[in-house]
Amino acid sequence: MSETHWNIVHWDFKSTEDREWLQASVPGCVHTDLLKQGIIDNPFYGMNEKRLQWIDKKDWEYRTVFDYPEELQSTERLELVFAGLDTYADVWVNDERVISADNMFREWKADVKSILKPQGNVIRVLFRSPISVDLPKLEQLGYALPAANDQSDVGGLGEQKISVFARKAPYHYGWDWGPRFVTSGIWREVKLIGWSECRITDLYIHQSEVSSSAANLRAVVEVEAAAPWSGSLKIGTGELHWERDIEVSAGIHQVELELQIERPDLWWCRGLGEPNLYTFQAELIREGKSRALKSVQTGLREVRLVTEKDDAGSTFYVELNGVPVFAKGANHIPNDSFLTEITYDRYRHEIETAVASNMNMLRVWGGGIYEQDAFYELCDRHGLLVWQDFMFACSMYPGDEAFLNNVQAEAEYNVKRLRNHPCIALWCGNNEIDTAWAHYDENAGWGWKQQYSGELREKIWADYEAIFHRILPAAVNAYAPGMSYWPSSPLCALTGDSRQHAYATSKDGDTHYWGVWHAVEPFENYNVKVSRFVSEYGFQSFPEYRTVRTYAEESEMALESPVMLAHQKNNRGNQLIKEYMDIYMKEPKDFAGFLYMSQVLQAEAMKMAIEAHRRRKPFCMGSLYWQMNDCWPVASWAGMDYYGNWKAMQYYARRSFQDVAVSLYEKGSGQLELYVLSDQLAEVNGELAFRLMDFDGVILWQQQCAVRIPANSSQQVLAWDRNELLRDRDPASVLFQAELRSQGSVLDKKEHYFESHKNLRLTRPAIQLAVSADSDGTKVVLETDVLAKQVWLSAESDGRFTDNFFDLIPGQPQTVRFQSQNNTAADPEKLVVRSMFDFVS
Repeated sequence: MSETHWNIVHWDFKSTEDREWLQASVPGCVHTDLLKQGIIDNPFYGMNEKRLQWIDKKDWEYRTVFDYPEELQSTERLELVFAGLDTYADVWVNDERVISADNMFREWKADVKSILKPQGNVIRVLFRSPISVDLPKLEQLGYALPAANDQSDVGGLGEQKISVFARKAPYHYGWDWGPRFVTSGIWREVKLIGWSECRITDLYIHQSEVSSSAANLRAVVEVEAAAPWSGSLKIGTGELHWERDIEVSAGIHQVELELQIERPDLWWCRGLGEPNLYTFQAELIREGKSRALKSVQTGLREVRLVTEKDDAGSTFYVELNGVPVFAKGANHIPNDSFLTEITYDRYRHEIETAVASNMNMLRVWGGGIYEQDAFYELCDRHGLLVWQDFMFACSMYPGDEAFLNNVQAEAEYNVKRLRNHPCIALWCGNNEIDTAWAHYDENAGWGWKQQYSGELREKIWADYEAIFHRILPAAVNAYAPGMSYWPSSPLCALTGDSRQHAYATSKDGDTHYWGVWHAVEPFENYNVKVSRFVSEYGFQSFPEYRTVRTYAEESEMALESPVMLAHQKNNRGNQLIKEYMDIYMKEPKDFAGFLYMSQVLQAEAMKMAIEAHRRRKPFCMGSLYWQMNDCWPVASWAGMDYYGNWKAMQYYARRSFQDVAVSLYEKGSGQLELYVLSDQLAEVNGELAFRLMDFDGVILWQQQCAVRIPANSSQQVLAWDRNELLRDRDPASVLFQAELRSQGSVLDKKEHYFESHKNLRLTRPAIQLAVSADSDGTKVVLETDVLAKQVWLSAESDGRFTDNFFDLIPGQPQTVRFQSQNNTAADPEKLVVRSMFDFVS
């Protein structure tokens, strides 16, 4: 074939102030290379974050020496391609500068055919300190721009927030869940690409119209020719082929070919059908010989964001193949502060966790990165929709010509890179900037605009509009026509007046509800503050004891210890957890108990929120909690910790997101309501059994009834008066249980308690375990004599139990299995079972 790739992987690095070269890993970054060389200690341990802030103040250099590869010497053209340079980098080939990079999110390449020599070629990449590059920009601008999460103080910069000037992952400068490590390095692969005659540089399958009867497609092929070229273009998938003659001059050209597939296998998100994928191959043929090939994989589907007026305001939901989808999922952040430490297995574990948790959507949040290909390929394969932010978050940005041109190139590159992925449901301009600035409402926002004169306010807002109302939507429209674009999350609508900005109970657009947590509102507000699509909400917890011990010594196991505060990036985070715990939970007996109880607290909050959103379907059509994952071991809003361990919240989310579920809700009026929820496309017929029990397992009252659950619905089925149910019984000693069965299987089972965890009259349970091995691995059957609240199974092996943090009811044995992190059967080492009683005073 005419294109040959040669990866460049052997590199050395050093500070420009030093003379000695050290071995580097590429892809990688300075921080991880220093760690591997033993020059710095583990950045995540103890207080090391603050000790390592010197790294971003230096310039660093990477170097490789190689001979001209024989397989490339005969090619007509030769390119040096950097898939990712972080961030300010000059590239020299044999002492000739060929690239000056200033954007982490773009590919950089240069023609080096005339520069290479037979032996001893030297490539040097000089990374200039992002701090030294951007501090002058702040001074030149003459005023500071808001950057709410830029931890400039940690970096020794005082109030000088410069993250907004760099097209670099915003979270590298710190966030309220992540550390400040401003990295530099070659973070994606480097290669030499040689080619002759012609090549295919891009293949886009534009889905003009897709339905179950036919898919009308257009193959958009980018062809580059070294000289005038004529031949044929052939597109194929499976046994289907299309062909046309083409004739192009030297240079880059776009060639199109119309395709049609009858009765296609559609791509569906998890829960609605199979995520069917097609591989399309484009081939350039001349004189009967193949001259160039390129293939892409995609799924055929029709997806759009529906925002239409209705009786309540305006809808906001994703429609997939004509079906309104209730979005169930979470916000994704990068899996590590050091991006090249994220392995394929870590991506796989996250995506499989989402699938196992009954999710159908992840939001790639705008303070991280446009994710690696593996992330989107896994979402394609597993049927997870992706809400894709552009990488802008919680800041205002400059509007000079150079910055805007850089943003435009970034947007075009990434939209083109990701447009074939069927998982992409929409593009969103930014995270929280519209609502933070709140240009059209003087009394709204985060207090940003009040810091500026009227003239400067208008200038800053005009710069905002240039990016998010002009450049980004134009890129989406040009390179992924038909794909939905949403300017900012949250947003009511692009009205140009005060109706634009979102608030907690907006009847239009999407919302971020942070009344619980940031505003210290009670959990119960989740039940009443429900909007059309809740794209952020959350509550913090600590990771488990084993994870905390990876960054803290036993002597530092205290809520206000310096190390514990260093691993809590929200100003009042630890105190807020304690304040809420004092309201809802029993007093933990020690710090290990506090860690456990914080997870239960978080899980109960998220259960209440998720089920409140689902009960309000179709008024509410989305529930994406904050957040899916962590970038380091820390107390945060994540459902699984940095090491991939599921917190209590992840097990709760799995149950609350079930495609067919029951939900019990006690109103303030004392009415207990039972809902049945379904996201399936087929009607379900079943039986509901409900019973009142005491904590010894004695059934005090029970009933059952048949139930018909319509497709894609939420409905209230029954309601009871609390006082009539309880009569004279102690509400702190009884529970209500609802069980949904269909065709002999239990679809869902939920418990409701009439008092908070704090007031429940728990006694010590005697939990019996029966551990056995069968064809599926290790099976654990648990039984108890009295109610065992929040049973937690743990093991020293890496993996998870199929269920955990559940209530074990007398007379109702519970069976769980242990799985390793790659979802294979495994034996748990040092199995321990505990319940809430073990952790309270």
